[in-house]
Parts: sequence; C-alpha cells; structure tokens
Amino acid sequence: MSCSLISPELGTTFFSCKQRSLPPKLGLLRYNPQQDLGFLDSLKFNGKKSRHQRIYGVPSPNICRAQSLVVKCCNNPQNVDLPRYYSKKEKKPFPVPIVELRRAARERMKSRKGQPKRSAPPPKNGLLVQRMIPLAYATLNARTTLINTLKKLLKVVPVQACKYCNEIHVGPVGHPFRSCQGQNSSIRKGKHEWVDAVVDDILVQIEAYHLYDRLGKRIPHEERFSVPRIPALVELCIQAGVDLPEFPTKRRRKPIIRISKSEFIDADESELPDPISQDPKPMLLTEIPDWEIVPPSNAEQTVLLAEETLQAWEKMRGGANRLMKMYPVRVCGYCPEIHVGPTGHKAQNCGAYKHQQRNGQHGWQSAVLNDLIPARYVWHVPNLEEPLLQKELRNFYGQAPAVVEICVQGGAAVPEQYKPTMRLDVGIPSSVREAEMVV
Repeated sequence: MSCSLISPELGTTFFSCKQRSLPPKLGLLRYNPQQDLGFLDSLKFNGKKSRHQRIYGVPSPNICRAQSLVVKCCNNPQNVDLPRYYSKKEKKPFPVPIVELRRAARERMKSRKGQPKRSAPPPKNGLLVQRMIPLAYATLNARTTLINTLKKLLKVVPVQACKYCNEIHVGPVGHPFRSCQGQNSSIRKGKHEWVDAVVDDILVQIEAYHLYDRLGKRIPHEERFSVPRIPALVELCIQAGVDLPEFPTKRRRKPIIRISKSEFIDADESELPDPISQDPKPMLLTEIPDWEIVPPSNAEQTVLLAEETLQAWEKMRGGANRLMKMYPVRVCGYCPEIHVGPTGHKAQNCGAYKHQQRNGQHGWQSAVLNDLIPARYVWHVPNLEEPLLQKELRNFYGQAPAVVEICVQGGAAVPEQYKPTMRLDVGIPSSVREAEMVV
C-alpha cells in the first residue's frame, strides 16, 4: 500500500506503508504543539510560513514507518508591506512603549532596594568600552567603502532623482507614478521631473552636533552655530573610540566621580603614568574623489562590485546597530534631528508640527537604526529588459532600499531579509485587463 501527501506548497511525497488499517483516533499526520510547526498555521494565516515547517509520520512501527519530512524555509515571509508611514502631524512611536519602560524602572528600583550603590559601568562612567573600539573603526571604514563603491556603480547602473522632491528611482527611466510633492507639483499634477542622481541622493547624510565631551553640559540654544555638525554615524564612531585629528574629543583614563544625577567631577589623572603605546589602531580609509572614479570594465567586475557594496551596506548597518545599544542616540519625535549622546541638546530649531507650542524644542526619545541610517525605499524593477513600470500595475510592484536595488540591478543576489517587501513571487499581469480580473 502506498500513501501520498499532496500539498500545493510542498509538492507530492510518496512513502510506503504496511497493509494494515489505521485506528480511528490515529491519523497519518500528527501535529506536535511542542514544536514550532507551521504547516497548519500556513493554512490559518493565508499561506504565511513560520520559521520551521515539519511534518511527522506516526512513530508506531506497527502502523506505518515513514521518515520525517523536514521543509526548510526562510525566516522572512513574502509580500510584506512597507513600514507604516507617519505624517508630519504625528509623533514617532517610542521603540519601547512607555508603559513597559516604567514597569522596568519600578522593577529595577525594587531589586536595588536595600543594596549598596554600585559604580556605573562604561561608557556611563566616562570610559570607553574597549571591545567596541575595533567595531567602531570597522563601521566607519564600511561607510567609506560604501561611498566609494556606490560612486563606481553609478557609472554603470543608472539612478534617477526628482528635480523637485527627494524621491529617487533605480533604472534608465523614472517611474510614471504621480507622487511628487515638491515645488509646483499641483501644476505638474504630481509628475516627477527626473535628473541623474548622485551619492548624496542615495545615502541620506543625517548630521549631528560634534561633542568634545560626551558627558559634558548640554549644548544651549545660543551656541548652536558655534558647535560643528558632522554626519551622525561618524559622531557615533568617534564617541565609541575612533580618533580623528580634525574632530578632537576628550578621553578619560579614570572613571568620573558622580555627585548627583546631573553633576559630576573628573578624577585626578596627574598621578597616572604616561600612557603606554598600545597596539596600532586600524587604518582609516579615505573617500575617492569624483575625478578619480574608475567604473568597472566588464559584467564580472560589476557583479563583484555590487556584492562588495552590499556587504559594506550590511556591515555598516550591523555595526551601527551594535554601537547604538552601547552608546545612546537620541532622535526628535517630531523631526529627523539626531543627537548622539545620553541627553539631547537644547537648541530650539525644531520646525515640525505645532513647534510653537514647544517653543521650538525637540521631543527627544531613543533612536532606532532607521533614524540614524535611513533606508530609502524605491520601486523594485522586476524585469530589467522592460524597465518602464506601468502606473496601472502599481499594487503589484515591490520596494527595496535604494542601495539594495542598485546592487541587485548590478548583478548581486537578493538578500533574504529584503525579499518580503520586494514581492518577488508575485506574478505581474501582462495587461490592465488581466489585472482587473485579479481578486
């Protein structure tokens, strides 16, 4: 007797069984609630898969001997919508809800009650976290590598930027969607006017104030023009241990002496011996000038360059995410202003919705990775032979970060974590009439 399992996703699987009837309470497939099974869940949640999908045969030797069928699938589901867009009239949500923050604070106070006060660990005591210094150098070098490789890729992969708004599109021609909100957009009925893009259009440079002392006093409103502003990622790497001669910063060798929550004094370091020369720090890369950019000569070099760009992008974002967990970064809940440090500055330069009620002050909260390194989503072109998208089929197209889309069009493989929003398994209708028939 042969038994078969037929599934539209798993295909047809045949296995042999003995000639014996099954008891009424036993079936060929049994669901184990202790395991993370996704076969039944896929039917319940419209085909969305969990991390592992396993189908087990009945282990009884008298009934049927069938090997377990293990189906491996990716950790990311397909056809996921983009993150929600918040209008300028809405405040950004907290990364952790305020109720959970208060609950965690009460638990910390309850656990510390009656115990001696402990000294603060670095970097709260003013010292550097030594294990994070190589990561800071690697993150800054990944940023430089990303800029240099993007300059080369832009010579062979065309990228269009709108002349009036900040929207971009990867391809030889721009998309036809009327979504421009720039100057005189009502006269042009939302139509974009495309020009050649540069690296600054792809990588949004979020700037922040450079702090000489990370634990020093907050920048007042009167000194907002005297403090230099540099890219926020560079400032994060400097505070994590990267030494740049053009941006000096204070390095302590002894922990600070805390007087109160907002007051402290520096320890006396005059008795310490001269610092011993340690191992040489990693060398920092430099950006290549535009006139020295050499584009790839053939398709193989283009693919290698695209893969290198994608690796630099992932390395930069991964390193920044780890640094942000150790060195706090603040973002305004109403505007894109970023501040690298334990507390935000006092500059009253927020011009977001209802800033008059706040007297131009920022509403500081904890930042996430997309606040520091915005992932600019662009439309994914499913067929490079026909790069012009159709505005009637807009709901069928996916999106991806601009850097990822450039690398994919350059020949690199699509990373797993970006497949959900690119909608790679969606069939694009050949005509508008066929699209209207889709339920």
